[in-house]
This record gives sequence, C-alpha cells and structure tokens, in this order.
Amino acid sequence: MNLFSVTLIIAIGALSVCLVLTAIRFALGPTLPDRITAFDLFVANVIGIIAIYTELTGNADFIDVAIILSLFGFLGSISFAYYLMKTTR
Repeated sequence: MNLFSVTLIIAIGALSVCLVLTAIRFALGPTLPDRITAFDLFVANVIGIIAIYTELTGNADFIDVAIILSLFGFLGSISFAYYLMKTTR
C-alpha cells in the first residue's frame, strides 16, 4: 500500500463524515431551500466517494454510475427550484 492509496482512504473517511453531517442537515433543515442545498451536497459527496473508490479499485465501470447520479442530482435540484418558483408566486 503506497502513500496515494492511504490518502484516498483518508479522503473517503473525510467524505463519509461530511455525508453524515449532510444527512443530519437534510433531516433537520428548517426550510425547504436548506433541504435542497443539503440534497445537492449529499449527491456531490456520494459522487466524490464513488470517484475515489473507482481510483482505489481500478474498476472504471463505477464512473458511469457517478455520471448518472450527477444527472439525477442535477434534475432533482432543478425540479425543486422550479417547485419553489411556482409556490412563491
């Protein structure tokens, strides 16, 4: 195990802690925009974990999963923003 692998494992640990904190923010967020922001951050953290795991294992098939997840995260954010725009009028 080289220094690069150790660094990637530490990065997965840090992103996992951020993922837990984001999930708490998503559950406790007092307003809908707070939850939308937490959802975006949650998706970004999962994409980062998938990318690091792909580098650790050397299996490039997981990159497709990360791309599809980013598309769903983007579409979810856009739909929430559209919902907020419609309800505030």
